[in-house]
Amino acid sequence: MSQMNKIKRNSIISTIIFCIVLIVLSVIFIINRQRIFDQISVWQYNPSTAIISLTERAGMNDNGKFIFFASQPKLESTNDFNKVCNKIENSNSILGCYNSLHIYIYDVTDSKLDGVREVTATHETLHAAYIRLSNNDKAKVNKLIEVEYEKLKNNSEFLQLMAFYERTEPGERDNELHSLIGTEVSIISPELEKYYSKYFTDRQKVVALNAKYIGAFNDLKTRDNEITTKIDTSYASITSEQNEYSSAVIILDADITSFNNRASNGDFTSQSHFNNERSLLVSRSAKMEAMRAKINSDILIYESLIEEHNSIASESQKLYNLIDSTLAPAPSV
Repeated sequence: MSQMNKIKRNSIISTIIFCIVLIVLSVIFIINRQRIFDQISVWQYNPSTAIISLTERAGMNDNGKFIFFASQPKLESTNDFNKVCNKIENSNSILGCYNSLHIYIYDVTDSKLDGVREVTATHETLHAAYIRLSNNDKAKVNKLIEVEYEKLKNNSEFLQLMAFYERTEPGERDNELHSLIGTEVSIISPELEKYYSKYFTDRQKVVALNAKYIGAFNDLKTRDNEITTKIDTSYASITSEQNEYSSAVIILDADITSFNNRASNGDFTSQSHFNNERSLLVSRSAKMEAMRAKINSDILIYESLIEEHNSIASESQKLYNLIDSTLAPAPSV
């Protein structure tokens, strides 16, 4: 074989090898396209200490952190948050969103709601994870999620939350359940727990944080329910006492008038007879005065219950205001 033929042959072989390598790389790129884009996004992202802290406290593993950082999360103040996360209706507060492959978290810093940022960050990370699942994997996960949802059908608050998502994000039921169950439900099937272990070293950390910050609202709700019951009971008791007192006062007043008329007309046969009847009226009058004093005391207790109810309502409103991003600060001059 001539030297020229050898060169041509080697050139053809090199071209074929190059094409094969190019095809293989293209296939690898297509199969791992999302992972490659994510890796580039992670390389371009420099997480703050606060952002890193969210992942640690939420119990994310390296894969969970990778998806979170690939979404280039931001802690946003009120005005900036409202620009990227639209509030569709007023019945629920929006604490985060996954928008254009980026995660935005409303920066709630009040210690009373410690944990809310971590839960929100994890909730949105699970949205990012869900859209990265293959159709086959989604189908498997959806079945596991729906089984868990059946167990939550008696949880009225969870059902109300899902009804909100049905209105505001139709068609995203399993996507939302994937995030809600992952961050809020402690006991789930071993199969689903195994799936979530792809994103967590300890999922119970974020569940505990969710229970902690939700507990601030639930404690106030429980206290208010107890106070409301006491108010209703107190009101019914005072109303009954006042009706009894009013009726008794009318009867006593009539009896005293009759007694005075009889005394004026000399109808008593003896001084002892007069004294005995007068003594009975004085005793009844004293009992009536004691009844009036008790009613006044009960009214004071009732008024203090109303004040406590109003105080709890004010405290609850302050908590809700903390997570209401629509309450932007007034612009300064």
